[in-house]
Formats: sequence, structure tokens, C-alpha cells
Amino acid sequence: MAEDSIHRTLDAVWRIESPKIIARIARLLRDVGLAEEIAHDALVAALEHWPRDGIPDNPGAWLTATARNGALDLLRHGSLVGRKHELLVHETELLGKPAAQPDEAIDDEIGDDLLRLVFIACHPVLPTEARVALTLRLLGGLTTAEIARAFLVPEPTIAQRIVRAKRTLAAAHVPFEVPGPADRAARLSSVLEVIYLIFNEGYAATAGDDWMRPALCEEALRLGRILAELATQEAEVHGLVALLEIQASRAGARVGPGGEPILLFDQNRARWDQLLIRRGFAALARAEALGGALGPYALQAAIASCHARAPSAAATDWTRIVALYDALAQLAPSPIVALNRAVAVSMAFGPAAGLEIVDELRSEARLDGYHLLPSVRGDLLVRLGRFTEARQEFARAATLVRNARERALLLERAATCGTPPP
Repeated sequence: MAEDSIHRTLDAVWRIESPKIIARIARLLRDVGLAEEIAHDALVAALEHWPRDGIPDNPGAWLTATARNGALDLLRHGSLVGRKHELLVHETELLGKPAAQPDEAIDDEIGDDLLRLVFIACHPVLPTEARVALTLRLLGGLTTAEIARAFLVPEPTIAQRIVRAKRTLAAAHVPFEVPGPADRAARLSSVLEVIYLIFNEGYAATAGDDWMRPALCEEALRLGRILAELATQEAEVHGLVALLEIQASRAGARVGPGGEPILLFDQNRARWDQLLIRRGFAALARAEALGGALGPYALQAAIASCHARAPSAAATDWTRIVALYDALAQLAPSPIVALNRAVAVSMAFGPAAGLEIVDELRSEARLDGYHLLPSVRGDLLVRLGRFTEARQEFARAATLVRNARERALLLERAATCGTPPP
């Protein structure tokens, strides 16, 4: 097999297997940074051996075994022997296993290891930007360059975030474990927030020349699905996956042939991915089946499901969407939720009712500089026939937005405001 073909295969295998490998090694070494180094040593070994010896029958197992052997060598012969051996003995005793069998300590259930790694990468001790970068690095298998390119920041910035994140985790002595019941809710909230932020950046990029970055959406969806398999009894995990599945179903209809944004009301719903919609419905059903009140992500998924079930914007159950936003505002109040609710109110009860809510939000300090506030107000003013005011709102929104595609759309709307469509 040609060397470039081997490299492509190795890259694909690495994206899938690296989180499991790092998780296994991190549980043994109790050091995420060191575990990643050992895993990358295995990757380098594959680059040396596979072109010469051929791709193994089970590439993932080869990488895992190589990394495991490197970790065991470090434990047995490295400078960390004493401290790490004590940790290993303690862990194996807790597990009821013979302390003299270190290999068994790594061969525990991989699902547990991955879940531990998820909670570590998204630990609240880290700033949000660091959590996002570390999660994409450890669990997404993305390179530093790929993360930097996805978020349009310099590569050294991302590298510094990742290095500092590892140092912070080490300095804080963050245990490599799934948090207990008392801490799990807060930690799980951090995990879900990181996955949600990654998806949102892919779904509507905050800056740059592209309105969407599909690779980030795909990574977030993949991470969410992994988490749902690991935390089967957490309703909000299924709620988030449902939301992402349904939102992702619109990706093909959100961008025109020239890369221009296509808003929800103008999308060709025949282009929505029905498989993703069905997956979203199934995830939402799992969240509901676990009982109790729906959480913020599940409520947003329920709103998205109303859109997914409707053949057109006009046929959407807007009254139910308003009720769902009412519940969301009670559970997780924010001016952005209120702004989204105003849109739903305008569709259910007329643009004047929606504009009244939006005008109240203009005094909300947290929405200063938020381009969607004047953009939504412009939409409502157009529907009321107040075109001059609407034009001013679209123009103002264009000055606030950082994404080139969205800015072009807003400027076009300002220029054509009040002009009958062809």
C-alpha cells in the first residue's frame, strides 16, 4: 500500500481511537498531559512501522497496546515509579484486584475511562475557551492547527490554551474520576455547555468568511452521541443530542450555492435530512422517558422538533413554541431566550405583539452589541410595513456582526427593504 494511503488510514484510525487511548492511559498515569504524550508516541511508532510492516489487522488495538506498553514502561522504569506505583496499588485494591497485576488496571471498562476524560476536559476549573480547545484536542482528535483554523484564532493561542489547561488540571490535582452525585450536576452542565458551544460555532460562525463550519457541527454531534452512550440515564444529555441532531438536519438547506446564508423561513424543507430528524426525535423521546421536567436542552429540542414536524413556517405550531419558550424562560432565563420568544410570539399573535417584547429588550445591557436584536426588530418592522425604520435596523445589525456572510445578508436586506420581491 502506498505510504500516503497508509497515512490517510492512520489519520482516520487516530481520530476514532485517540480519545479511548488517552482515556485509558490517563486513568493509569493520572496525568492527562502525560497520557497524551504517550498516545502520540504510539502514533509516531505507527508512522515508523506501518509503512514498513503494513497496516495491522486491528489498527486501534495496535495503537492501544503500543501506548499501554509505553505507559507501563514509564511506571516500571521511569522517575515516576514510586508515586505512580502507589496510585496503581491503591486503585487496584479499591477495585478488588491483585495489586501485582498492573496490566489489569488499564484493561477496565473503556466507557468509564472515556466518561472520566470527558469530565476532566470540561472541568469547571478551566476557562470556557480552554475547555473547548482541550475537548476538541483530546476527544475530537483535532490538531492544534485544525482547532485554530476552526475558530479563526492564531495557532499559538490555541497551543497556549491547551498547555495551560493541562497545567491547571495538574496543579489543581483534579482526580481522574467521574464526579459523585453531589458534584455531577454542575460538572455535567459544564460538559454539555462545551459541546453546545462547539456546535453553535459550527452552525453559525461568529466571524470569518463562512457562515457555517460543518466540521465543528460534526465533532460536537459525535461528542454528544458518545456522551449519550456513556451517560444513558441523564435526560439532559439526550436532550442536547436531540437538539443537535435536529439542528444539524437543516445544514444542507442553510447555505446557498454561493455560500450565502438562507434563513429558516426561506429554507427548502425538502432538503432537511430526515434521518437526522428521526434520530433527534428518538433522542428527545429517550429524554422524556427518563421522567421529570424537561431541562433547558430538552426544551430547546422540543422547540426544534416543532419546526421539524411542520411542512412550512406558516404551518408551524407557534402557540406551542411560545409555551415551550415560556417554560425555558422560567428554567433558564436570559435576554436571548426572551428575544427568541419574541419571534415566536410575533408568529403566533402578530408582529406588533413581538415588537413590543423586542422594544423592552432594547434597554437590556447584556444585548448591547448583539446583532440579532436589531436584526429581529428589522424583521418585525418589515412585517408592519415600517420600511424606513427596518432599513436602519438592518444597517445597524450589519455594523455589529463579525461574520462576512451574515453582514452581506444584512446589508442586502437593508438595501432592498420595502422593495417587492421579483
